[in-house]
Amino acid sequence: MTPEAHIVDITRVIQLAIAPVFLLTALGTIVGVLSNRLARIVDRTRTLEDRLGHMPLPDLKSAYHELALLGRRMRLAYLAIALSVVCALFVGLLIAIAFIDAFLLVDLSKFIALLFIAAMIALIGSLIVFLREIFLAVTSARNAIYLKEKIQTRLESASRARSAPGAKSRAPSTSSAESDTSRTASSSPAR
Repeated sequence: MTPEAHIVDITRVIQLAIAPVFLLTALGTIVGVLSNRLARIVDRTRTLEDRLGHMPLPDLKSAYHELALLGRRMRLAYLAIALSVVCALFVGLLIAIAFIDAFLLVDLSKFIALLFIAAMIALIGSLIVFLREIFLAVTSARNAIYLKEKIQTRLESASRARSAPGAKSRAPSTSSAESDTSRTASSSPAR
C-alpha cells in the first residue's frame, strides 16, 4: 500500500469515528446525571439513618419503608451507571479497533459491528434501568404528597369539630313556619 492509501484509510476512519465520539459525549452526560441522582439518594439515606434514633415510634415504620425504597433506587442508579460505563467502554474499543483495522490486513468489520451492537444494548439497558429509578422516585413522591394531603384533611376536620362543639345549625321549626304562613294568610284580604 502506498502512503497516500494509508492517509485515505485513516481519514475515512476518523470520519467514521466522529459519531461514536459524540456518543461518548452523551454517555458522559448520562453518567453525570446518574451520579448526581445517586449522590442525592445516598445523602437522603444518611440523613434518614441519622434521624432514626430521634424519631417517635409511629414514624419509624414509614422511615424504614423509605429506607428500603431508597435502597432499591440506589441499586438501580448504580446499575444504570455500570451499564453506561460498559457502553462507553464498548464505544472506546470500537473506535480503537476501527483505527487498528485501517493498518491490518485482517477484516475486523464484523467485530466492530458486534461491539456497536453490544454498546447499544448496554445503552438501552441503562436507559431502561434509569427510567425505572425515576418511576420509583416519582411514585414515592406522589405517595408522600397523597399521605400529606390525607393527614392535612384529617387535621382540618378534627380542628373544625373541636372549634364548634355546641354550634348546631338551627333550622326553623315547623310550628313557627306554619304560624308565619297563617299570619300572612289571615292578614291578606279575601277576594
